[in-house]
Formats: sequence, C-alpha cells, structure tokens
Amino acid sequence: MRVLVFFDLPVITKKDRYEYSLFRKKLIEKGYIMLQYSVYSKLFNNRDAAVKHISSMKTDLPKKGSIRIMMLTEKQYSSMEILVGGKSRQEEMITIDPFILL
Repeated sequence: MRVLVFFDLPVITKKDRYEYSLFRKKLIEKGYIMLQYSVYSKLFNNRDAAVKHISSMKTDLPKKGSIRIMMLTEKQYSSMEILVGGKSRQEEMITIDPFILL
C-alpha cells in the first residue's frame, strides 16, 4: 500500500515559510520520499498500517493551505506513467527493493 501526500502551503510570510519547512521535514522524518515538489510517497505493509498512520498525521497539520492524502495499491502505483523526466535515485532504490531503508 502506498500513501501519497499532496500539499500546497503558503510561503508568503516568514511564519508561512517556517510552517511549510516544518511540515516537509516531518514528512521526511516519517519516511516519505519526494516524487515531485509538494508530492511525497511512503510505502506501508498493509492498508491498516496506512490508515493508522494517516490518522496520526492529522495532529501535525499546518493551519493554512491545502493537504490531500491518497492511498494506492502497489499495482496502481506501479502503473503510474512518467511523461517527462524520470525516477529519482530514491525511487529507483525503492522500486528495486520496496523494503529498503534509506
């Protein structure tokens, strides 16, 4: 099971930039990898673990902006097409062995 987090947070004021940076750092600390700017992904063993993680994330959300979460099966995720660019180094490593820790 994959969880994708999409976010669009304001970066106008100094406080906004701080909250953006804090949210992004928390995602990375929790094991998310960046797919694109403001799109992060994390692999889970099963749906229950993903649901539990999502409910715990709700306590760390910034007050402003837009944050969306989507759960995908590994089959759905692997059928994603890259139209321009390519996979990041992290994505390549995860694709080889999904349980490798970076």
